[in-house]
Amino acid sequence: MAIPALNAAGPGGPAALPAGAQAAPAPRAAAAPATPQSPSRAWAWRWLWAWPFPLAVLALWQLSAVWGWVPEQVLPPPAAVFKVFAELLASGELWDHLTISMVRVAGGFGIGLVLGLLLGGAMGLSPTFRDYVFPLFKAFSQVPVIGWLPLLILLVGIDEGLKFLLIAKAALVPVAINTCQGIQNVPNRLVEVARVYGFTRWQMLRKVVFPAATAPIWNGVRYGLTHAWLALVVVELLASSEGIGFLIVYGRQLFQLDVVLAAVLAVGIVGFVIDKLLAVSEAWLLRWRKPGL
Repeated sequence: MAIPALNAAGPGGPAALPAGAQAAPAPRAAAAPATPQSPSRAWAWRWLWAWPFPLAVLALWQLSAVWGWVPEQVLPPPAAVFKVFAELLASGELWDHLTISMVRVAGGFGIGLVLGLLLGGAMGLSPTFRDYVFPLFKAFSQVPVIGWLPLLILLVGIDEGLKFLLIAKAALVPVAINTCQGIQNVPNRLVEVARVYGFTRWQMLRKVVFPAATAPIWNGVRYGLTHAWLALVVVELLASSEGIGFLIVYGRQLFQLDVVLAAVLAVGIVGFVIDKLLAVSEAWLLRWRKPGL
């Protein structure tokens, strides 16, 4: 729609509108851009929102103990559990069991990590190898750790070898799968650019494929270590005479539910700390990446 020409009253004078014309509304001032929330404030909000649910669970637990909803022999009050937890720490008993468990996790996870990286890398780089191996590997991965326990007890006994093998199996699966998928999902444009520059196969792997696949590979490492820690507890519950899982069984056999819950609390704390350390390591390892990549 054409806009009528304005008739100037004179040079620099006020403009007169034609008869019957209405003045156009003044343009609205542009809204000020929203101030981005600072990272520290965003972190503070996330930290605050993380507390309501655990505090509600703790309050419900305390109320059930005070009002007798659950017998104290079945669910001790929080104060009793925290007291036993502190006593186990002070006596060194909890540290001893945790140290044994951490050594087992380190050994089994190390084996699973190396095998998972090698197997996942081979499947990701070689379609022929993946076609032959992946179906069998997928079937192998569907069997849970506890499903291998009876067979491995017959083959290797109940010594440390059993624990290392089961922990390694738990870590191997997520590491191998994420490594394979990370290599397969490397953008083709990066590979084409590397070919234009005449990269050798080793340069292609070192400067293009592995850096581009770092994030999914590290996710596999995180999941692998989490699965290894959970597998350790299961194995120690069923076939161990020491370790944090054994401490849970020992407390149950003596009907000391406060010891059981204190050990479970220790398992949760250690698992949480491990995952947070890996998350911080991932942020540092991928600090070179630009947002959106």
